[in-house]
Amino acid sequence: MKYRSVFDIIGPVMVGPSSSHTAGAARIGLMAGKLFGRQPRVARITFYGSFADTYRGHGTDVAIVGGIMGFDTFDLRIPQALDIARERGIEVRFETSDALTDHPNTARVHLEDEDGTFEIVGISIGGGTIEITELNGFPLKLSGGGPALVVLHHDRFGAIAAVTGILAKHELNIGHMEVSRHEKGKQALMAIEIDEHLSKDVLAEIERLPQIERVAIFGE
Repeated sequence: MKYRSVFDIIGPVMVGPSSSHTAGAARIGLMAGKLFGRQPRVARITFYGSFADTYRGHGTDVAIVGGIMGFDTFDLRIPQALDIARERGIEVRFETSDALTDHPNTARVHLEDEDGTFEIVGISIGGGTIEITELNGFPLKLSGGGPALVVLHHDRFGAIAAVTGILAKHELNIGHMEVSRHEKGKQALMAIEIDEHLSKDVLAEIERLPQIERVAIFGE
C-alpha cells in the first residue's frame, strides 16, 4: 500500500476511537453514499472478520452510517448517527458474517430505496485508509493512492470515449483505467485513476453526459 503522506500513517482528523475501525468505516460509508447519490430508505451493512467482532465497541456501526449520510471522519455528529438516521427515516440493519475475506476489516454496504439498489464492498487497511474491492458486483481495486474517477454508466457505444475526451480536453492524464460490464447493453463501470485533482466543473461536465448514471471521486 502506498501512503501519500505521514497523515495516512498517523491517521486522519477524526471522531475516535480507532482510525481503522472508525475513520476507515466512515470513509467506506461516504463512498457508498456518494455513489448512491441520494438518501437511502434502507441501509443494510454486513461486517466481516474483525469488524464483525468489535463493530459496536469501536464505533464502526455509527461511523459507517454517518458516512452514508455524508458525515466526514471529523464530524461530531457521528456518535449520534444511528439516532439521526432514524429521524431521517432510514432503516438501518446490521449483519455479521463469518465468511472468509481478503482482509479482516471488511464491510459490505447495501443501499436501497424505491428507485433502485446499490452495493459496495470496502476494506479498512489502517490509518483511516480504505480500499474499494467491489461495486455493484464489479470487482475493483481502488486504493486511494491518488484521485480516481468512478463512473457507473450505460453500456453504449461512445460512453468511454466521451468521458476520456473530457479528461483530455482539460489536460488530465490517466494513470490507470479499468472498465467492466455484467452484460452487453446493461450497466457498466469505469474506474479511472488520474494524476491531478478533478475540479467540480469537470465532474459536472461528465455527469451531464447522457450515458452516465452516477459519478464519484475516490481518494481525495
